[in-house]
Amino acid sequence: MPTLICDCNKTMPLQEKTLGAALGEDLQLHSTLCRREAGDFQQAIKGGAEVVVACTQEKRLFGEIGERTEGAVSPVKFVNIRETGGWSRDASQAMPKLAALLAAAHLPDPEPVPTVTYKSSGRLLIIGSLEQAERAAGFVGDVMDVTLFTQGGSGAQERRYPVLGGRIDSLKGWLGAFELKWTAGNPIDLDLCTRCNACVAVCPEGAIGLDYQIDLDKCTSHRACVKVCEAAGAIDFSRESEAFTEQFDLVLDLRAEPAFAQHAPPQGYFRWDGQDLGTLLKLREMVGEFEKPKFFVYKQKLCAHSRNETVGCNACIEVCSAEAISSEKSRQQIKVNPNLCVGCGACTTVCPTGALTYAYPRASEQGLKFKTVLTTYANAGGKTPVLLLHSQERGQQLVEELGRAAQLKKAQGVPAHVIPLALWHTASVGADLWLSAVAFGASQVCVVVTSEEAPQYIDSLKAQMEVAQAILNGLGYTGVHFQLLRADSAQQLDLGLQALAQTRQQAPKVAARFAVAAEKRGTLELALDHLIEQAPARPQAIDLPAASPFGSIQVNKDKCTLCLSCVSACPASALQDNPQLPQLRFIEKNCVQCGLCATTCPEDAITLQPRLLLTPERKEARVLNETPPYACIRCGKPFGTLKAIESMLGKLAGHSMFQGAALERLKMCADCRVIDIYSATDEAKITDL
Repeated sequence: MPTLICDCNKTMPLQEKTLGAALGEDLQLHSTLCRREAGDFQQAIKGGAEVVVACTQEKRLFGEIGERTEGAVSPVKFVNIRETGGWSRDASQAMPKLAALLAAAHLPDPEPVPTVTYKSSGRLLIIGSLEQAERAAGFVGDVMDVTLFTQGGSGAQERRYPVLGGRIDSLKGWLGAFELKWTAGNPIDLDLCTRCNACVAVCPEGAIGLDYQIDLDKCTSHRACVKVCEAAGAIDFSRESEAFTEQFDLVLDLRAEPAFAQHAPPQGYFRWDGQDLGTLLKLREMVGEFEKPKFFVYKQKLCAHSRNETVGCNACIEVCSAEAISSEKSRQQIKVNPNLCVGCGACTTVCPTGALTYAYPRASEQGLKFKTVLTTYANAGGKTPVLLLHSQERGQQLVEELGRAAQLKKAQGVPAHVIPLALWHTASVGADLWLSAVAFGASQVCVVVTSEEAPQYIDSLKAQMEVAQAILNGLGYTGVHFQLLRADSAQQLDLGLQALAQTRQQAPKVAARFAVAAEKRGTLELALDHLIEQAPARPQAIDLPAASPFGSIQVNKDKCTLCLSCVSACPASALQDNPQLPQLRFIEKNCVQCGLCATTCPEDAITLQPRLLLTPERKEARVLNETPPYACIRCGKPFGTLKAIESMLGKLAGHSMFQGAALERLKMCADCRVIDIYSATDEAKITDL
């Protein structure tokens, strides 16, 4: 696979031999690949093999050249090595990083996933004051089927668009499938109104505005408006309120308070401040059929949300900024609406079991990129690499702005040991991949967050980092290995990156070679095994924060009756029974700290203990509680536990229905209980009455 590098008019100190050795290629250095040396690009794309061009600046121009090149059959990938390091102050030391970025560009694209389809025919609802709504409609009315919902104001005399009025009861849905429910309770029927303004002129209280709706708080029932509207018959104070429902493809909301309070509103819902024409330009493009990846995969059997309508883990529902996830505890599952999902991946990050996984790219594909980048960096002679994870939108823009500022000597730029990698969303990667990155050789993982991230995303990332950092520090790795870097400008990003250069973290001496697994728990186990093997310290256990997906449980033996309801509630098979003996057994490696066992336990005998056990017992079943079996007093067959039967006897001994022989039957197995009832001579029978 050929790689084409260019120093962009000699503004980058590229070392083609060093880069070529790291990639296993004989590289040729260009200075004007997009201009005078474009022939080399044309020659490369005729070979059939995939071509990597180390330039994103002229991506469009290269595309045009490729279209005009006869025999061009090679797919082309583009990678930015200029703003990401080639223009930085220490660019001469950045060859290992640039080699790593080039190696990552050679990786195959993520495998395709199912898609979610939206269809929009341009039915647009605009909600707001009439004059503003009509102004907005003027910008999009030539390509949209516009309906206005009046919120007061003065409309134009000419009726250009259908106008609805009344009280909005609900607005829900997404692109192509919005549903508006409203109640029309105003005396003026807007469909019948001719906008003759006679009612406005005659109303003595001024209760009728040019939105042609009556302010009932001002109206004192003169009914002069009814008389002047007799011909049109649009005004009727005796008309009962009527509920309506209508479907729309798109919504443009001009109100101060949005219809959707969540951080990520549904696709197809826009807000406009009356100034930003960019919003209206985007709106004009929203006619047709659209697709997006289905970003998640859900496996109910792994889900720790609910058992027997008892809720345990609620993390994904609480973190979702699009309110796309809801509880179906009666079906022991959560439900994700793919039409509302925006692909942030925060739900997959906080999921302790891996029931929700990120699908585009998959964890295994993202892990391969981390491993490739870090391995190439190390093989090229790089030291103490830092992975800088940022979003592909605002985060990518900040990195590029910083690169340009560095080239103009106004900033330091991205340091040579910091490797920026774009993610679809910063919340889509969590502790499993962070710890894997450290195992692969990263000294630190830094996540750039901007104002585009929802507050709950930042909180969840912090919680995940606290857990991951506690594990590494508990194993004796010194320093801070995981950081959130808040930045909304290139200057803030520059200062944050320079501060990273002043810190030192202890990493494993030998890099791991495992492949990231499709299952989150499997990846965590692989990463932990390597980190423990290389650890400077190895205590018996590491105490972890409450958000930890690892831990034990403590059972109050005085309260526990070994009813084993916790065993049936456990979604991870961490709690198990013993078919041979009345025992409650526990495999700590499987525990995800969902809390279902504690909420299910009728005796409140279970408490969670977040920790990471490092001894071999972590993977073995151990007995948390046991009791002798209770034998039937008639036949001697065990049918329950001593503690459970004694508890039942104690609770029912004072009940009038369980006195004498009836109380003794509670000490018998089911078969003997029936035999005893039918063989008893002093029992009253229905046939005797």
